[in-house]
Amino acid sequence: MKSCCGLIQLFVSSLLIVLGMAPGSLHAERPNVLFIAIDDLNDYISPLANHPHIQTPNFERLAKRSVTFTNAHCAAPACHPSRVSVLTGVHPTRSGLYRNLFGAHGPRWREESPVLKDAVVLSQHFRDHGYRAVGGGKIFHTLQWTPGDSQNDPAAWDDYRGDPLDPISADWPRPSFVGKKGQNAGFTGKRPLSHFLFGANPIQLTADQGDGAVVDWAIENMHAPTEQPLFLAVGLFRPHIPWEVPQEWFDLYPESRLELPAHLVDDLADAHSHGREHWHKWVTDNKQWKTMLRGYLASISYVDHQLGRLLDGLDESPLAENTVVVLWSDHGFNIGEKENWEKFALWQQTTRTPLFIHAPGISQDGKRTNQPTTLTDIYPTLCELAGLPVPKQCTGISLVPQLEHPDQTDRRTSLTSYVFTANGQPAHGISDTRYRYIQYPDGFEELYDLQTDPHEFHNLADKPDFQEIKKRLSKGVPADVAEDVGALQGKGKD
Repeated sequence: MKSCCGLIQLFVSSLLIVLGMAPGSLHAERPNVLFIAIDDLNDYISPLANHPHIQTPNFERLAKRSVTFTNAHCAAPACHPSRVSVLTGVHPTRSGLYRNLFGAHGPRWREESPVLKDAVVLSQHFRDHGYRAVGGGKIFHTLQWTPGDSQNDPAAWDDYRGDPLDPISADWPRPSFVGKKGQNAGFTGKRPLSHFLFGANPIQLTADQGDGAVVDWAIENMHAPTEQPLFLAVGLFRPHIPWEVPQEWFDLYPESRLELPAHLVDDLADAHSHGREHWHKWVTDNKQWKTMLRGYLASISYVDHQLGRLLDGLDESPLAENTVVVLWSDHGFNIGEKENWEKFALWQQTTRTPLFIHAPGISQDGKRTNQPTTLTDIYPTLCELAGLPVPKQCTGISLVPQLEHPDQTDRRTSLTSYVFTANGQPAHGISDTRYRYIQYPDGFEELYDLQTDPHEFHNLADKPDFQEIKKRLSKGVPADVAEDVGALQGKGKD
């Protein structure tokens, strides 16, 4: 009799897995998922308390209703590889996708990386298990000034706002630069990029423009009747360059009151060159540091406002009580720290990213965890919360234990990998609960004690007292690391 009951129980459990439900949840309502991706957002926001002037009340609001992961890191410090790694759950050290690859019109990464050829995108996985999967804005890599250059996979969605292969360019007008003789007029040297893309200017946006239009679309989907649980992906583009948002957000940050981020003269003397020092030289030669900082802060407050509208829309919708909320950014960001601008480096400031997760009835909302986390952990986490099987492709580990017990951390480390143009081989950054270790392919190493040196000013890699720590952290680099994949037909990188 016991054997018969066991067979019946095994059959029911197998059936539930096929249906996308966890064993024991036959009568449980599967949660909706609100999946929020924000572009180029670093740890300046107030829940992470890394900039003294920032005004982000809605990120504070989100932190009170979710678990804040204070030690989360991207898998790669560039938009394209980071986003593909989150959406497939496959780390660059396995896929070989470490850098930005331009000139795509669809998921070209499937052809460039044999490992990703048959990878199931997160939204597709939920769709395959009974969810309605819809997306809007920047989820996969695209830019406002490169229409049609998108790495999105249209087959992974039931519906997508606008053109999934040109999802944001129409949303973002540019300010008028009429009368200006050129972006280098009045400045010393050549400004990075072209067309004032590396710049900060107020802009007027109508109700159907900018990230606000994406939020409006998302709120409509929250209220749309459906018999299926909803997987709703919302991609917000600011604070990505150009830092162009309405004047009201610039008004929050008078330039005369701004404090520059913590920095050290000759900070690169004991660190590896990132190869982008010319950006910082142009900024400092032309006294543009506070101007650029103001634009970045204004763009953060703009997107904070859109987050508030999104949370209001959720609270007023039928989904309010049964929705998992995850918010993440694709990487960190430098605003002059270590003479770097943007990303494309492996220091904590470049790899640390906001990550908030709310799971109804599970997460200890309002708490913080210092668990070292890589963003590839998001995929298996959402699978567990929804009762779905985790695809074999996934390299991450579920964060549900940290949602239930935020104060408990394990011995895992985070792993961020990147290929610098100068050498063509992967470099790796690793964090535990206290230290940051970076290993470059030419043998150079960096080690920082983030408890005593949070700004990574002093490289301890050669100090005798830290050799055991360095040795321990270096074990976080996989033994078999994939080579850097190239773009098909010679399309550009970075």
